[in-house]
Amino acid sequence: MSDDTVIRLGHIDLSFHKASALKVAEILRDNGHSVEHAMAHHERAFEMLGTGQIDLLASAWLPSSHQKYLNPMENEVEKVTVLYEPYCLWGVPDYVPEADISSVDDLKNESVLSKMERLIQGINPGAGISRFSAAMIDEYGLRDHGYHFETGTEEDCFGRFVNAVEEERWIVIPLWQPQFLHHRYSIRELDEPKGLLGSKDEATLILRKDARKKISTEALSELRSLHIGNQRMNALDDEVQGK
Repeated sequence: MSDDTVIRLGHIDLSFHKASALKVAEILRDNGHSVEHAMAHHERAFEMLGTGQIDLLASAWLPSSHQKYLNPMENEVEKVTVLYEPYCLWGVPDYVPEADISSVDDLKNESVLSKMERLIQGINPGAGISRFSAAMIDEYGLRDHGYHFETGTEEDCFGRFVNAVEEERWIVIPLWQPQFLHHRYSIRELDEPKGLLGSKDEATLILRKDARKKISTEALSELRSLHIGNQRMNALDDEVQGK
């Protein structure tokens, strides 16, 4: 295996996906590989994996969020390791009393409606949390009470939350674990009894089978034993945000 073997490492264009990709790249470089990074939105990142434009994807959230994107190419790829265990959530800042709101259903209570902002601001439409949140607006009857979900950028979603916290406004954020806001703030998850937010996923490093020969045995062995975990991912995501 020559030192100039280039591994094309892709990730979804969100900061926490970049954070995990950087840990994968570190192992590859430590084992003598050159790494070429590529990033794209959810659907496009999986298209790149399926067409061989990238060798590795860090990572696919399986099964809830990304399995539908992986299905068309499942016979062409293999699962290397589970990097962390993500899941989607709706959360509120910790100053919102749990006695007033502990569940998504509580968003319809009169005492909550008098204080809670109705816009639930998400990220891009391809994200699992965006698909799940859009469905929740109707399934929980929230639209009848003025709530609406909108997709947008990370800055739209995260910036709105940070501004609300600074002013102690009541707000719901559609989020996930791990994510850097959990490293900076105390965010309380709401119960979601209908199960529309999916199950806990496994953030899985995916390798194209035809690219396996490009990776040294030593590097692949280290990658197979790599597990970052949610708490460490929160901190790594925060570091990426600070760069």
